[in-house]
Amino acid sequence: MTENELSNKIIGASIEIHKTLGPGLLESAYKMALFYDLQQMGLEVKRQVAMPFKYKEINLEIGYRIDILVESKVIIELKAVENLTPTHFAQTLTYLKLSNLKLGLLLNFNEKYLKHGIQRVANGL
Repeated sequence: MTENELSNKIIGASIEIHKTLGPGLLESAYKMALFYDLQQMGLEVKRQVAMPFKYKEINLEIGYRIDILVESKVIIELKAVENLTPTHFAQTLTYLKLSNLKLGLLLNFNEKYLKHGIQRVANGL
């Protein structure tokens, strides 16, 4: 399955969760719901994936963690904030670069309509 096909499935599941739960919950509630729904679709899904940071010849464990990784192809950074900031985009792009992946979805569930909180972030590699 391509990154675009996966992103369509992820966005569809996210919209269904948002319709069911609405805005206003903690980020962790949306993460667990999305993780569960994606697993139920038969996708390989991992939570809180450690993202090692390499500098020259050393590896540093400095606490970077991907919220959700789908099929080892698409990174999901999930937020429940008033507004997405440039820092949220930079974080998602950094994870893409560190993992050598092409596509990330930055999802803000604290929107009246989730479609306003969906951002695709691409790594040009």
